[in-house]
Amino acid sequence: MRVGVLTGGGDCPGLNAVIRAVVRRGVRDHGFELIGYRDGWKGPLEGLTMPLGIEECRGILPRGGTILGSSRTNPFAIDDGVERIRANLAADGVDALVAIGGEDTLGVATKLADAGVSVVGVPKTIDNDLSGTDFTFGFDTAVNIATEAIDRLHTTAESHHRVLVVEVMGRHAGWIALHSGMAGGASAILIPEQPFDIDAVCDHVQTRFGSEYAPIIVVSEGAVPKDGGDMTLSSGEKDSFGHVRLGGIGDRLAHEIEQRTGKEARAVVLGHIQRGGTPTAFDRWLATRFGLQAADAVADGDFGTMMALRGTRIDRVPLHEGTGELKTVSPAEYAEAEVFFG
Repeated sequence: MRVGVLTGGGDCPGLNAVIRAVVRRGVRDHGFELIGYRDGWKGPLEGLTMPLGIEECRGILPRGGTILGSSRTNPFAIDDGVERIRANLAADGVDALVAIGGEDTLGVATKLADAGVSVVGVPKTIDNDLSGTDFTFGFDTAVNIATEAIDRLHTTAESHHRVLVVEVMGRHAGWIALHSGMAGGASAILIPEQPFDIDAVCDHVQTRFGSEYAPIIVVSEGAVPKDGGDMTLSSGEKDSFGHVRLGGIGDRLAHEIEQRTGKEARAVVLGHIQRGGTPTAFDRWLATRFGLQAADAVADGDFGTMMALRGTRIDRVPLHEGTGELKTVSPAEYAEAEVFFG
């Protein structure tokens, strides 16, 4: 059996661990021949391949990024995209695909599965916003990076008696902000699911300074004010999946706080630092288990499924369970952080 592997969407720590696990289990236990498709769905769309065997996967377990490359290519945004993928899979002699990605990459996989393509999905995103699985790999690394940054910022905020606003990733879901903010002892956590009251934020800043404490505010890139004002900037450009590029909420929030409170405020944007570098032990463990189970699912002919962490088990769930609806922070989970601004 010949199996293709691709990684799509934003990169994250742990992708190489999945690739390695799929290859090692596939070759050693199932006798697969594997090829890598380069740069996400652009690979099978344009026939861009690379050798993918045990030798190519040596030493990649601790490496961030992906040896296969990635892109945000959407074959369903191209008139003959699906037909080109079918033709290239047939030309390459590929019997099945393992697609590793987030909502967009697995959304394409879901549609291809519905169209009869043999595909298995592995959930990847630092945002942890895919339904059907308790956690996605990449999330733990991003949270640890953000938490370390918050820890470091506490000391400089105290030294200069200023507000520091930390902008983290999270377009529609505030999981990174929530987890890192709680772990880092942030004074306030602002997330997309709960529009914030800028007056309440500023009042809280004044209260914190009244107790001789310099506040740290963690904000997701997709957070918005309750009054509907435009505090999130974007380039206005959209990718092939219709997403605009977000950014700027940290700077805008710091400016508003400084103007309203008279306290010096600075913004720190972590950006792609959250995606890069060595994956944590948890992400290596989870990614490896996902890869092993994905290879087994292909061997079993269990296509149209996604690997999912349920408690301590790795289960197979229908692809549409992971892509049908985003997993977001509930009001109850947000309230537990004790930083809710009504």
